[in-house]
Amino acid sequence: MLPGIKQFDLTGRVAIVTGGSKGLGEAMAEGLASAGANLLLTSRHADEVTAAAERISREYGHRAVGISADVAKPDDVDRMVQRALKEFGRIDILINNAGINIRGPIEELTFDQFMQVQNVNVNGLWLCARGVVPHMKQQKHGRIVNLSSTLGIVGLANRTPYAASKGAVALMTKALALEVAPWNITCNAICPGPFLTPMNVPIAESEDAKKNVVGATALQRWGRMEEIQGAAIYLASDASSYTTGSLLVVDGGWTAR
Repeated sequence: MLPGIKQFDLTGRVAIVTGGSKGLGEAMAEGLASAGANLLLTSRHADEVTAAAERISREYGHRAVGISADVAKPDDVDRMVQRALKEFGRIDILINNAGINIRGPIEELTFDQFMQVQNVNVNGLWLCARGVVPHMKQQKHGRIVNLSSTLGIVGLANRTPYAASKGAVALMTKALALEVAPWNITCNAICPGPFLTPMNVPIAESEDAKKNVVGATALQRWGRMEEIQGAAIYLASDASSYTTGSLLVVDGGWTAR
């Protein structure tokens, strides 16, 4: 490492964070802003993402733009990429965070529900990666960070749509890492465990969650939103220049058992 190089410094870098208006997406956006990045945040809800971008810009002193976009729609993804280039002139980082979860026993779920999860969690992630890769190749530099899950590594009952989607994300991450490596682009995945996100609030007090989710962690608690930030900053920064095709688990020890 050259003297004076700050490995975790994102000053001047531009990051797209999908699903950036709340939960882990908003937390990771804050983390990148704290390290100096400018941001384009997306959400399907224009009012929420605009408010989040304005607050992050105000609190961290870097530009943040919020736009409405559905990552499962190719036209929306194309518009997202063009907006980032128009606003900032470059794309250095993609945090592929947008995702949904539909739980239940397999016989009580419809095929439409299963495909709804795949469309957002798998197709949307693929579309966003496809959208930014040409620009990262031109720059000969880029960081793609996909959100998989501990359920992309191990199973849990009544989660077949979500586990299938996050397993796909894990393997897509490895395949894409091999594909884009010649252009100095890295691709890694964060595998969060039990964080008390808006997605998990409905099950927080259930016996299943107390026993099999939070109760199965080594730390015996939900993760705090800010505890995802270090992983995001690391994988988005020069500190991770020799890390690609990896799954970084942030789960309070849930998969250690």
